[in-house]
Order: sequence, then structure tokens, then C-alpha cells
Amino acid sequence: MVEKHPTVDAYIAAQPAETQRILQEIRRHIHAAVPGAGEMISYDIPTVTIEGHYVVYFAAWAHHISVYPVPRGDETLNIDLEPYLAGKGTLKFPLNKPIPYELIARVAARLAAERTQKR
Repeated sequence: MVEKHPTVDAYIAAQPAETQRILQEIRRHIHAAVPGAGEMISYDIPTVTIEGHYVVYFAAWAHHISVYPVPRGDETLNIDLEPYLAGKGTLKFPLNKPIPYELIARVAARLAAERTQKR
């Protein structure tokens, strides 16, 4: 499958200006929460990785940003995520409301911890 956006930078650049700013801020927060992480395009959306294995995906849509998957096992985090749950493994953050960057960073850190525990 040929990816429409070959890099995360290309994906972000293809979005409207305000969405670009939000995606860059999400990207910055995720990388701060997961030191040493890499990134790539997978399923034609930005994917943050550890040692080549996915940790968290994020994507822009017309009216929201999605973050996938939803981490498990942290009850406090799960309570904080409830307003953003949209399906079994998706978080949706409306573009017309403030984006909770610190919450997204917590999601990324938890997913990274889950990924490293699997090894």
C-alpha cells in the first residue's frame, strides 16, 4: 500500500493551518512523554513508535483529533478519558474545544509503559 503522506511532516503540512498547530503541539507533548520515541506513517496517519513498534497513533479529522488506542489499567486516567471515549479504542478531541495536551501526553506515556511491559 502506498501511503498518501510519506512522513509525519507531510501529513501535518496537508492539514488546515490551525489543525497543523494543534498536531504539532500533540506531537511535541507525545515525544516529551515518550523520550527516545520514533515516528512513522502507518495506516496513513502519524504513529509514534518505540524500537519500530507502534505506541500511539494520532489523526486529524474535519471536526476532531483522534488518538488511538485507549490505554488500559490506570483507573484515574480512565476516568479522565471518559469524556473523550468514542468507541472501544478511540479518543476524540473536538477541534472547537481546548485540546487537553497534558492528557494526551499521559495517554502516550501509559501506552509506552504498556508496550515496554510486553517485552
